[in-house]
Amino acid sequence: MKNLRYSSLAFVMSFFLYTSNLQAQSSQDFYDIIDGISAQRIEKDIAKLVSFGTRHTLSDTLSNERGIGAARRWIKSAFEQTSKDCDNCLEVFFQGDLVKKGTNNRIVKDVEVVNVVAIQRGTKYPNRFILMSGDIDSRVSDPTDFTSTSPGANDNASGMAGTLEAARVLSTYKFENSIVYVGLSGEEQGLFGGKGLAAYAKAQNWDIIGILNNDMIGNITGVDGTISNKDFRIFSEPVPPTETERERLARRFYGGEVDGISRQLARHIYKQVKTYMPDMNPMLIYRLDRFGRGGHHRPFNDAGYAGVRIMEAHENYTQQHQDIRVENGIAYGDVLEHVNFDYAAKLTAVNAISLASIAWAPPAPSTVALGGAVAPQATLSWEEVPGALGYKIYWRDTTSPTWDYAREVGNVTSFELKGMVVDNYFFGVAAIGANGQESIVRFPNKIQR
Repeated sequence: MKNLRYSSLAFVMSFFLYTSNLQAQSSQDFYDIIDGISAQRIEKDIAKLVSFGTRHTLSDTLSNERGIGAARRWIKSAFEQTSKDCDNCLEVFFQGDLVKKGTNNRIVKDVEVVNVVAIQRGTKYPNRFILMSGDIDSRVSDPTDFTSTSPGANDNASGMAGTLEAARVLSTYKFENSIVYVGLSGEEQGLFGGKGLAAYAKAQNWDIIGILNNDMIGNITGVDGTISNKDFRIFSEPVPPTETERERLARRFYGGEVDGISRQLARHIYKQVKTYMPDMNPMLIYRLDRFGRGGHHRPFNDAGYAGVRIMEAHENYTQQHQDIRVENGIAYGDVLEHVNFDYAAKLTAVNAISLASIAWAPPAPSTVALGGAVAPQATLSWEEVPGALGYKIYWRDTTSPTWDYAREVGNVTSFELKGMVVDNYFFGVAAIGANGQESIVRFPNKIQR
């Protein structure tokens, strides 16, 4: 087992200088990605999605002008145009499942729930995927009303348009890992599109790093009067629902109640934003989703995958799930006029730089062991990641929501943090690639004895 105690100072210094230079070189790529996101293209896409009248999951599928069928065919054509522009770099297809009438009280007739998928294959890990999603469907006050006009401008044409725009910009780059851009259907009827794609991913043996679910990224004016074009929320659950009883019992003694794979994905996004978009205010929300509500990352969480919801911070409930009307002087309805396209572009950029950083990075160590009980140092060891240039240990106070301290330790598979009492901190390890990019932090999943 390699250990830094036997590494020369010259190696450590050369490693530090090399990775620092690579990081500085790659930083410009992230700024270029941010600058490449177009609010004008996002506005055009949202307007197009609104023009279909309704995108209700059970709406017309035959018309080329109205209904979810026309909307999903247009989304597929938009992905195909992006693929054409990047020399066919995207694999674009429909993925769908039949949902039978009566499955729940919102499925009032048999319906084919169809997702639109575009895959940008990685050069090194083509079967490892980081996903970005937006929802295709819309609704009004009655969730079973599939004929009334339902623009869904913010909920969720904004997230769908952001996904289309991220694909346009990121398709001009090459990544080690694969990126999936997807429009999910059936969200308002019971998260059926996400369930279908998660099952498809399992059947295809996809190695999913995580999903960034974008649901409402275009509103800056809250129902409480707050106006902000900088605040946004990242929702993430604490630990996977698929954890075993043994894992649950271990958490009681060793910690990790707020350190599941989805929470680490959220922290990675937070770090990218603070590094490259410091004017933005990412809010880490320690919940699966909004109180008593749900989104399309949940089916992936249910299947054991990491997943977060990215969305506006200040919602306006008069513009969600509402019939278009004026009542007591209040204009209800999710119409185009309420969407702030510059803000939607900012949150699209948040997604794009997060996708890029993960897709450029090596895998995280699969196993990280932590030790140091009744000892004057914390000790960590981890499995070697093929192709990693080195590793970085992160730690934080047990009450801190973010990884606040870090140390690059070179190309080793164990390290001692001398003088640190293991009881007082949480720790994690990230792998560093040859291009300087870091994996998502891996929280210890093994005890070193």
